[in-house]
Amino acid sequence: MHPVTTSFPHSTLSFFQKSPYLLRTSDLKTLRVFAPLRLTSRHPATMSVELTRNFSIIAHIDHGKTTLSDRLMETCQTITQREAQAQHLDSMDLEREKGITIKSHPVTLAFKSRDGKTYKLNLLDTPGHVDFSYEVSRSLAACEGAILIIDAAQGVEAQTMANVNLAMEQDLAIVPVLNKIDLPAADVDRCRQQLEEILAIPGEHGIPASAKMGIGIQDILEAVVELVPPPDENPDGLLRASVFDSIYDAYRGVISYVRVVSGEMKKGDKIKLFHTPNNYEIKETGIFTPKMTKTDKLQTGDVGYIIANMKSSAEVKIGDTITHKDKPCPEPLPGFKEIRPMVFSGIYPIDTSDYEALKVAMGKLQINDAAFTFTTESSTALGFGFRCGFLGLLHMEIIQERLRREFDMDVISTYPSVIYEVTKTDGEELIIDNPSYLPEQQEIQEIREPMVRIFIMLPGEYIGDAMQLIMEKRGELENTETIDEFRVLLTATVPLADILVDFNDRLKSMTKGYGSMDYEHCGYRAANMVKMDMLIAGDPVEAFSTIVHRDKAQARGRELAAKLKEVIPTQMFVVAIQAAIGGNIIARETISAMRKNVTAKCYGGDISRKRKLLEKQKKGKAKMKAFGKVNIPQDAFIKVLKSGD
Repeated sequence: MHPVTTSFPHSTLSFFQKSPYLLRTSDLKTLRVFAPLRLTSRHPATMSVELTRNFSIIAHIDHGKTTLSDRLMETCQTITQREAQAQHLDSMDLEREKGITIKSHPVTLAFKSRDGKTYKLNLLDTPGHVDFSYEVSRSLAACEGAILIIDAAQGVEAQTMANVNLAMEQDLAIVPVLNKIDLPAADVDRCRQQLEEILAIPGEHGIPASAKMGIGIQDILEAVVELVPPPDENPDGLLRASVFDSIYDAYRGVISYVRVVSGEMKKGDKIKLFHTPNNYEIKETGIFTPKMTKTDKLQTGDVGYIIANMKSSAEVKIGDTITHKDKPCPEPLPGFKEIRPMVFSGIYPIDTSDYEALKVAMGKLQINDAAFTFTTESSTALGFGFRCGFLGLLHMEIIQERLRREFDMDVISTYPSVIYEVTKTDGEELIIDNPSYLPEQQEIQEIREPMVRIFIMLPGEYIGDAMQLIMEKRGELENTETIDEFRVLLTATVPLADILVDFNDRLKSMTKGYGSMDYEHCGYRAANMVKMDMLIAGDPVEAFSTIVHRDKAQARGRELAAKLKEVIPTQMFVVAIQAAIGGNIIARETISAMRKNVTAKCYGGDISRKRKLLEKQKKGKAKMKAFGKVNIPQDAFIKVLKSGD
C-alpha cells in the first residue's frame, strides 16, 4: 500500500478498507488513503483482445476528470511516486495555468482485477469546456465505454448532460462515478436521484468516490473491467486504424494517435491513408504510459501512436483510416463528424515580416486541432494576415496564446464575428464571415444569422436575472424545467453573435458561480442585421467594420467611437469619429485640434494685429482639414481591438 495519513484508529481504517461505502462524509476530513495496490507490470505487454478495455472520462468542467486520471495511474502503478504530480496528463503549460484540460490525453494502464486476470486499460482524459466538445466526440469514437463523473456537491450540470448524450449516441457503456464525496456539501443521495431523473441511469450504479483522497478507485477500475465490453474483432483480419489525433514533432515529423479497430501494425509495414494518395512506411509504434513508450506492434483494440515518414502537417487528416498498402481494407471507417467553425476573427502579425512564420505556425497548430481553420486575407490597416475560424471564444483565446508561447508569435486579432447567410435581390446566396464582404444594403434581400439553443442550469432564485439576460441578448425562452428542489433548467434560443463575448461571464457572476451553460447550433434565422462602418475624418476604416443588429448598432457605435477617441493622437485640425450605417451617421465623437498660440509674440498694441494672425491660422486649418489625412498608428488598432476582446 501507499503510505496512509490519518488521525483515525487502526480499526476504523481496516473497516474502511473492507467497506469504503459505509464511511460517513464528515469522517473524511483528515483521511488520505489509496486502495491497496496490486503489483502489475508498469508497461503492459501484448494481451488478448478479451482483456483490453478502452474508455474515456467525461464530465462537466472541474468535476475531477484529470485528478481521477492521476489516481487511476497511481493505482495501476503506471507512474512512480517520484514521477507523480497533480494533473499529470495536463502536459501543456496553458492547461496547468487555467486549470482546464484542452487536449484529450491517452494513457495505457495494466490492472490486475479481483478475478486474478491482468487487463490492459486504454484511458482517454477529455476536456469539459463546451468549446472543446469536438475533442470529447473524437475520444469517444476510440472507446467502448466512458466513466461519467458527477461532482457530489454540485450534481448534474449542463455539460454533464451534453457529454452523456454524446456517449449514448455512440452506444457506449457508462460507468457513473459520484466524485468529491469528501466535501462537506456532498449529497450522494441527491446525485443518485439526479442520475435517474435527468440522465435515466440507475442511481444504485453510481460509485461513491473521491479522486483527491483516493477513495473508491479500485471499485471504479473493477466496474470498468466488468461493464465496458472488449473491442470487437473483424474476422477478415485486415488492418483498419482510425487517426483520432496527431501532433507535429520538429525532429520526427508527424506523430499520429491511432485506435486499431482490426488487424495489427508494426515497424516496417507499408501503409496508406484513404484521404491522401501517398504511401508510407511505419518507423515506430508505441503506447502512452503516459510518456510515449515504444512497442513491437499495435494490435486490435490498442490505442497508441505511430511515426511514419510524414514530413508535412497536411499529409494526415484527423478521422482518416490507415490500412496496409498491399492488403487494404475495402472501405474507410466512418469518420468523425466534420467540425464547422462557429466564430471567425482576423489574426495578423504585429510585425509584418513575421507573416510567413505565422503561416507555418498555424499549419502546425491545425494538425493538432481539426476545428481550427485559416485562410489568407489582407487589411489596409493591419497588412497581411489570416481569417481564422474557431469553435468559440475560449478556443480563440487558447489558439492565440499557443501562437505566442509555442511559436513566439506576436499577434493581434480583430473583433470576433460569426457566419451570416445572405440572399441578394438577384437571388444569389452568399456565406459571409467577414463584414468587408457584405454587399451594399440596397442589394440585400435578407440576412440570416446563426442561432444556438442554450441550456442553462442554475439555482431557482436566479431565474429572473437569467431570463432578463436572455431577453437582453435577443433570446426567446422555450422551456423551464424544475430539476430538483434547488435548481431549474432553462432552454432558450439566442443569436450566437450575442452570446459570444460576455454571456457566460455574466451568467457566472449573477449566479455566484452556480450557473452552468451548454449550447448547440440550431440553424439560421432572418434578422435585421446591418453593416456598421467607422469613419475617421470621413474615411471608412475597414478593420473596425462590424455586422450588428440595427437595434444595437447605436450603442455599439458609441462604444467604439469613445474607444477610438482615446487612442487616436491629436491632429492639427478637428477630427470627427463617426459610426455610420450606409449614409446615416448614428454616433459621433470629436477630437479637438492641436492649437498653436500664434498671438504669443504680440505684447499689447492694436487688437487688429492679433485678429489678423488668428484669421490666418483659421484659413490654414480649414485648408488642412480639406486635404489632411489621419494616419492611425498601429498601436491604436492594437489597443482598440484588444479591449474589444
